[in-house]
Amino acid sequence: MDRRKQLKEQYKQMRPDMGVFAIESKVNNKCCIEATQDLRGTMNGTRFKLKNGSHPNRELQKEWKEFGEGNFTIEILEHLEYDKDESKTDYKEDLALAKMIWEEKLLQEKKAFYRR
Repeated sequence: MDRRKQLKEQYKQMRPDMGVFAIESKVNNKCCIEATQDLRGTMNGTRFKLKNGSHPNRELQKEWKEFGEGNFTIEILEHLEYDKDESKTDYKEDLALAKMIWEEKLLQEKKAFYRR
């Protein structure tokens, strides 16, 4: 029973990678940026939604269907570190700030964005 408790506690301590990622069209240089506290999960969910025609960004969804999955990249732009203070659990502001910084960087690189 101690092993089970230990594994449960270990699971609670696990923290998924968080950060900012982009979905970018190779056809027209447009991109969509997302910030999340679970990079792998959100990226997989985004890919799943796009493949099944249910992504909330209609313009991105339309072009994904039109151009095909092979004409898009989904890549991590930045990993964010967790605070040393274990009690901090809300990273919404940190993620929003990181997303804004990346939007500015990409605008300077002359990238266009999918409308929301």
